Amino acid sequence: MARETTDVPVAREPQLRGQTVVVIGGSAGIGFETARLARTEGGDVVLTGRDPGRLKEAARELSARTSAAFDADDAAAVKRFFDELPAPIDHVLIAAYTRRSYGPMLESSPEEVGGSIGRRVTQVLEIARNAAPKMRPGGTLLLTGGTERNFDRQYGIAPAAFAVLPPFTAALALELAPVRVNLIQAGFVDTALATSYFADERAVEDRREELRATLPIGRVVGPADVAALAVHLMTNTAVTGATYDIDGGQRLIP
Repeated sequence: MARETTDVPVAREPQLRGQTVVVIGGSAGIGFETARLARTEGGDVVLTGRDPGRLKEAARELSARTSAAFDADDAAAVKRFFDELPAPIDHVLIAAYTRRSYGPMLESSPEEVGGSIGRRVTQVLEIARNAAPKMRPGGTLLLTGGTERNFDRQYGIAPAAFAVLPPFTAALALELAPVRVNLIQAGFVDTALATSYFADERAVEDRREELRATLPIGRVVGPADVAALAVHLMTNTAVTGATYDIDGGQRLIP
């Protein structure tokens, strides 16, 4: 006689229990969603952001361990933040917005072009320099960037600025080992920051409709999608020096 079986859910240990996750740029968008998921996985989160009011609200909503308002491009502020942050740290996600110049390159000053290419690199280096001494071996420094592959005079230096990040990530992974360094390159992610580049809400919705119609996944990538990848890279201790595209397959479309 066949015996009936009942599936019993197996409790899963939270993947980040007992670990501290620092999110640089954690008051909104990808940073906020990653911090939310990290909390769900049992991690303690520390949030930073430029806007004190928005940061305070985000920290309250997520029950963050602590928060600090400063500009991630300010090297002195970055040093002060990590000097005052108790060790140990397990993971640092850099989701802060980096100012970048758009428009034709020949119409930009040398300072604007150099800043657009180098600002993310110098920002990450200052964060890495100050965070690494407090990070546990096997922890993660996780960078974010874009996947702009369209060449148009209006994009200017943006594709080159993004292209420098993968080799930079690989080199930094060797310097920081055994701390791991990885890069997430996102296409269009439906956040307030991404939509702010469009002229109006109609233009934003047109872009969403275009992506729904053309992307292989049939939908627009959201911040929760990037957060899921970020937490995976925090917990998979075999991955370092790698670059991951998350664009819904946009790179596959001519």
